Amino acid sequence: MSQIIEVSVPDIGDFDSVPVIELFVKVGDKIKVDDAIVTLESDKATMDVPSTVDGVVKEVLVALGAKVGEGAVLIKVETGGAVAAATPVAASVAPATPPAAAPTASGEVLEVKVPDIGDFAEVPVIELYVKVGDSIKVDDAIATLESDKATMDVPSTVAGTVKEVLVQIGTKVGEGSVLIKVATAGTAAAVVPQAAAPAPVSVAAPVAAPVSASTAAVAPAVLAPALPAGAKVHASPSVRAYARELGVDLNKVTASGPKNRIVKEDLTKYVKSVLSGAVAGSATVAGGGITGGGSLDLLPWPKVDFAKFGEVEVKPLSRIKKISGQNLSRNWVMIPAVTYHEDADITDIEAFRVLLNKENEKGGGAKLTMLAFLIKACVKGLQKFPEFNASLDGDNLILKKYFNIGFAADTPNGLVVPVIKNADKKSVFDLAQESGDLAKQARDGKLKPADMSGACFTISSLGGIGGTYFAPIVNAPEVAILGVNKSAMKPVWDGKAFVPRLVLPLSLTADHRVIDGALATRFNVYIAQLLADFRRVAL
Repeated sequence: MSQIIEVSVPDIGDFDSVPVIELFVKVGDKIKVDDAIVTLESDKATMDVPSTVDGVVKEVLVALGAKVGEGAVLIKVETGGAVAAATPVAASVAPATPPAAAPTASGEVLEVKVPDIGDFAEVPVIELYVKVGDSIKVDDAIATLESDKATMDVPSTVAGTVKEVLVQIGTKVGEGSVLIKVATAGTAAAVVPQAAAPAPVSVAAPVAAPVSASTAAVAPAVLAPALPAGAKVHASPSVRAYARELGVDLNKVTASGPKNRIVKEDLTKYVKSVLSGAVAGSATVAGGGITGGGSLDLLPWPKVDFAKFGEVEVKPLSRIKKISGQNLSRNWVMIPAVTYHEDADITDIEAFRVLLNKENEKGGGAKLTMLAFLIKACVKGLQKFPEFNASLDGDNLILKKYFNIGFAADTPNGLVVPVIKNADKKSVFDLAQESGDLAKQARDGKLKPADMSGACFTISSLGGIGGTYFAPIVNAPEVAILGVNKSAMKPVWDGKAFVPRLVLPLSLTADHRVIDGALATRFNVYIAQLLADFRRVAL
């Protein structure tokens, strides 16, 4: 039999009027024990209030900005069947009131320790605001600690100059752990009648391990560099965890929440603007995809003085590489791409190509290339599998009725992708002539923007260089790209014996949001069948 259970604010110490700064549930939501209901904020800490029951939210009794205290009813939940387990004893982080600091002599070095933080014995440091040499005042934030339900700032209890920092991001601390050592200024350090300890934090469910070792180890790479003493970013524990997952520096996010607080929607908006290029920056995505002037300002790029190791030469990137680098980095980050490999037997088609070229030598016609046959085969593949001739537009798939094929052309300044328009209406000889002309224009730097736009599908051929297989990056807004390497003679079993066959390696990379593995493999196999017996193109 179902019951309606009220979920209230647990013991939060001496705070009787704490504002709701985030609301995670609405009427009709299904929630489980420990799911966050709201985030509360005092002047020193933020705390998520979890649900103590499983069920369906029937009523929400608070709104953003509402001020609540212990016992205030947040939501009413309809439980299914038996009432959920009784609320465990709340784990409370009470404000510490250490004895007043005695006046100190000039130049004395004092330790600043973690005050009483309740039952939390191993809480990781997620932000560090000071470094050796910083001047700090009483109540300046030293570090932020985070459990799985709350974050808390530890303020300084003395004024002076930081002489030593004894923790780093990821270090796990408890009550009494020494954070920093401070040399007091003047003849006496500031006397603190009552230490400003982390604000009370209560949770109605047992607190799990605060942060896994792997998370703590990653923290230095994804959090912002050390901030000036006292600097502070306002965000709840769940938002901070989301930021670490995305690798976003919270200092770069514009806050829209109450009291200049960063909410989850701010992170989403920031990442979208970064990836779209609306936010400019000089930092880059790890891996070196975007270089100076790029738009992915998420992770710091290491600064190294390479000259100290030996002689170096600085060579600016070409304009083509700068532009393509940004686009490739965006595509690599945004597209869940998978590469599928297939071997095509091109023994017969290569012999046919050589024969035709010999016949055309005297006539001076276009010299047939394997690329022309590949383009023709890909057009046939796009016609048979229309999902490959498409682009994503939000929740819609735009299916194109035209067939424009791009091909990667190597130039002294980098790769460019000329586009052959309406390839379905052109013969293999036409395709060979046009691709040759476009490749020459690309090498001469004479391609126009119109020559490089409107592609439905791209072929990246390394056949003239070598290699076996590779994983080309999808050229958005396309959904697939075909990589081709150098053909090689291999022994192939024909059912009776191994015979020498000329084999062409194919590497198809596809956007998995549109094209699943089965469809991609069928496309690859179909292209290989066309190349093995080109008569199929006429069918």
